Amino acid sequence: MALAGVRILDLSRVLAGPWCTQTLADLGADVIKVERPGKGDDTRSWGPPYLKDQDGADSSEAAYYLGANRNKRSIAIDIAKPEGQALIRRLAASVDVLVENFKVGDLARYGLDAQTLQAANPGLVVCSITGFGQTGPYKERAGYDYAIQGIGGLMSVTGERDDLPGGGPQKVGVAVADLFTGMYACVAILAALRHRDATGQGQTIDMALLDTQVAMLANLGANYLCTGQTPGRMGNAHQNIVPYQVFEAADGHLILAVGNDSQFSKFCRIADHPEWALDPRFASNAARVQHRETLAPLIAAALKARPRDEWLSALESAQVPCGPINNLAQTFADPQVQARGMTAPIPHPLNPDLRLVASPIKLSATPVSYRQAPPTLGQHSQQVLREAGLDEMEIASLFKTGIVA
Repeated sequence: MALAGVRILDLSRVLAGPWCTQTLADLGADVIKVERPGKGDDTRSWGPPYLKDQDGADSSEAAYYLGANRNKRSIAIDIAKPEGQALIRRLAASVDVLVENFKVGDLARYGLDAQTLQAANPGLVVCSITGFGQTGPYKERAGYDYAIQGIGGLMSVTGERDDLPGGGPQKVGVAVADLFTGMYACVAILAALRHRDATGQGQTIDMALLDTQVAMLANLGANYLCTGQTPGRMGNAHQNIVPYQVFEAADGHLILAVGNDSQFSKFCRIADHPEWALDPRFASNAARVQHRETLAPLIAAALKARPRDEWLSALESAQVPCGPINNLAQTFADPQVQARGMTAPIPHPLNPDLRLVASPIKLSATPVSYRQAPPTLGQHSQQVLREAGLDEMEIASLFKTGIVA
């Protein structure tokens, strides 16, 4: 596998860090997930829904946790105790990467900061994920995706226009700041490993949810920086492209995503209004954006005349970008989603029929594999300790004193 031989000590919890380490684990890295004895990752209890056991009863494993922790091994260590801290240092001495999302300065109190760990393992890559980063006036604050979506501007451009019914700020339906931060952290870790392989030198990585959220503003951020004008919410319409929004057909809704003038001309023919493509107000995208309020109602009236599937068939045949709005049942039943293998069977000790969302990464020579179900709390504690060189008496003592569970 692409990352075979890479060992990662994962001290992160919730979503951004676990999403990062799950991706690396999917690519072949050996990820050792360190959790709190008795409780584990917070998301283990973030339900319902919970994984059903073979008898159909709720287990202790929340679906939220299962979605971000496959291909990992779990060891439960009490790092508040000196013995637990010593054990983390011992493990960190033999891995390539450490990922953590503790508050700024917390690990230093335990003697587990990057400087201390890298003194013993100079090639160690330490990736710290926080809400606001290791510097700046907000560095001490706890960071949560919802708040970051607000602070970072995303909610100011998400939701229906203020002058329309239902207008107002909206968060995105999934924790995108967490997820994007996890993916950016993956890129940073892989870059740092390449540097380490070339020089032998590890480094620290400072990932912040707010930084990532600001970067995610993409074209809207560029729009503001180029013009000084603050973009507003556009609901299901696009800031820079027209027509690029949701419309209502005779029996349901569809997405029309016209990306260029040629596609617009094709759409006009299908809609039986070829004159729109010749109208100076609509002939170019810049003109359509300027005259959005005139064009959109015309398109809306035309689309209501036919059923949704009839429109989709005609538009797809003409290669005009469009699509239905599926719920999750429809999404996972979609033939393209199924053909791409976007669910994977990952038998779990509590339910051998568990299926999870698959990785989207498709590699021809070193494909993703699903080797390990999301671990139960402390499932691999003894195995990891033996690999670290502890003898059976030492292991028994750690369990007896509650340092390890």
